[in-house]
Amino acid sequence: MNKFAYFMSGYALKALSGLSKARITVHSREKIPEGSVIFIANHFTRIETIFLPYHLYNITKKRIWSLAHADLFAGGLKNILDVMGAISTKDPNRNYLITKTLLDGDASWIIFPEGRMVKNKKLVNNGTFEFEVDKLVHRPRSGAAVIALQSEFYRERLRRMKTINPEEFKRLIDWFEIKDPEKVLSQTTYMVPTNITYYPMRAKENLLSSLAKKLMENPSQQVMDELMTEGGMILSGVQVDIRFAEPIKISDYLNNSFIESDLTSRRKISFSRRMCSAPVVKSASREILHRFMADVYGKTSINYDHIFTCLIKYMPAPSQGIDPYDLRCRAYLAITRKLMETGRCLHSDFYENQIHLLTDDKHKRFAEFLDTALETGVLYKKQGKLFKRQEKFASGTGFQGVRMENPLYVVANEVEPLQDIVMLIRSIAEKSADEIDQQMRHGLAAKVLNDYDRDYAQLDAPGQGFKKEAGKPVLLDPDQGKPGILLIHNYLACPKEMEPLADFLSSLGYTVFVPRLKGHGTTPENLARTNYKDWIDSVEEGYIILKHRTPSVFIGGFFTGSALALELASRIPEIAGVFAVSPPLNVKDKGWRSFTAGEFWLRMLQKARFVEAGLDDKEKGMEDTCSICYKQNPAKGMKSLETLIKHLEKRLPFVTAPLLFLQSGKQFHSNTANAEKLFKLVRSSRKDFFFFNTDCHNILSGSESVRVHRAIADFLALEEAYQSMGK
Repeated sequence: MNKFAYFMSGYALKALSGLSKARITVHSREKIPEGSVIFIANHFTRIETIFLPYHLYNITKKRIWSLAHADLFAGGLKNILDVMGAISTKDPNRNYLITKTLLDGDASWIIFPEGRMVKNKKLVNNGTFEFEVDKLVHRPRSGAAVIALQSEFYRERLRRMKTINPEEFKRLIDWFEIKDPEKVLSQTTYMVPTNITYYPMRAKENLLSSLAKKLMENPSQQVMDELMTEGGMILSGVQVDIRFAEPIKISDYLNNSFIESDLTSRRKISFSRRMCSAPVVKSASREILHRFMADVYGKTSINYDHIFTCLIKYMPAPSQGIDPYDLRCRAYLAITRKLMETGRCLHSDFYENQIHLLTDDKHKRFAEFLDTALETGVLYKKQGKLFKRQEKFASGTGFQGVRMENPLYVVANEVEPLQDIVMLIRSIAEKSADEIDQQMRHGLAAKVLNDYDRDYAQLDAPGQGFKKEAGKPVLLDPDQGKPGILLIHNYLACPKEMEPLADFLSSLGYTVFVPRLKGHGTTPENLARTNYKDWIDSVEEGYIILKHRTPSVFIGGFFTGSALALELASRIPEIAGVFAVSPPLNVKDKGWRSFTAGEFWLRMLQKARFVEAGLDDKEKGMEDTCSICYKQNPAKGMKSLETLIKHLEKRLPFVTAPLLFLQSGKQFHSNTANAEKLFKLVRSSRKDFFFFNTDCHNILSGSESVRVHRAIADFLALEEAYQSMGK
């Protein structure tokens, strides 16, 4: 093997990887041991033979050789594979060459135990690892295990012969061309199961497939499948997760009296079927095969496609069809409930808040899945409901074209070896729609309370002078069948701030929920760890809690809370109406970032001329304000608030829900012109703008707040009337 050519090919691979848009993440690299290593990997695409050696070399700094199917060594491709350090599976000297490099540990190997690409990922049949290609059943090969055992067998024999038979020791040293015997004896052989998972797995028209159609006359289905699937992966932003399982130490499988007899025999022994211990070695190779196959596929990274596809596969087919929102609720429950307890490998986004699945699907996880399902005929749509074709989950598509024609069948097969995951998803898929609704109704409300209990306990909030009840999310449910109202508190404040308005609206029969914005109601340090996107997640959770309890939902808030209400309304057209109390228009005074919260509120009062009027703190409401607000204002929090305001200005034209805008005539941070500008940006067909001659900070709780409360109640009643008339 030409070392110079190998390293030059590495530079070529580096250049090629720079052209690719694939996002490759290598996990658990610390599991790669020192010594002689064979990486055992699943084989789904040809591009694995390019990027896997490249990334393994970057980690281990060792040359990476690999076995390649004999068919690939035909024609000019043979020279390229030779340069890349590949050996044909039919090379008569392959085992000797692999063993030789493994003994000195200067190079590692990649072996694909399936012996070929498994395009349909149908790997398990009746609990056994096997796959079908062109109606022929194939089983994973134990050759990798045999080679690993052979390598360690000769290493152990060298150890024994060094003492009891120096002549045999020298013969083996010469045969394997070993230059440093002590280095060989100091190492051991490992097998490292390696999983490669792609997401999303889509066959797309791309530059390579387009060129093939122009340059080739009637390209075969196999060619088009590979160019559209693998070309699409290279040229699009597919996510590739490479994960390593626990290494398998091969010397553990040599602890047997029959093997020991061969290891210590003074006569010349070759690793072959003629050894006395051959049956034991054969049994060990099968045991290792089963272990590494289970480990390879056990490291599959579960992603959104796996969840949605398995739900569709196992859901009963109701005559009225599947509600898309119900399907998203099931996916939410699958991800956020017991999936996290399985110990399986999960897509990195699963560790974030999954509430986006139930609102506007901002990351397009469901939308992209649905597009693929509709395009490939797994689902079809009728009157807003989804209907499935169950036959699409049965083996029927040709092996060569399956990734292009039915990728979701491939996705479902990929999860099949993980029976615990299959059973978990199946249990959710088989629940009735009413059961799912009940789990959503009670589960999410319990979650937000548990989140607060956990945050409050961890951050020792009592030391900040905050009473726990002040920061606790509030749910008032008279259960009178009236709409729900989501009330959102201000920056630095907590749910108690909205208590007067919440009690008033609840007394009118409305179901009211006041969420706690992430980072609030605990400590300023906690707030500094959040950003406006976390606050948006908190608002979305509140919206979904009400959606499962009431026929329709209105949203409103104070200052930052009103900005978050408008932001949500810009993305969810189903919202019945929005009321914005003193929405933030801009933050002009950049120096506020350096103030504590007490100084911040004092500056607000000074701007509103309350201090100049000679009012004491209690009359101004300062005492109440500080009991529900942080006494410190983290700079990161103010920065996030400014970012939210900038983000909101871009979103306002997308707000079409009925709007009530309530502004303080003494609002310190804005003027009439700014307020009117914001109001005009909203494209609601019905919108009203009220000015109140009261100060900003107690517009919802001061002596004049009754008029504000009544204006909101009138707005809600009017919009309810419009709803009843179908307008």
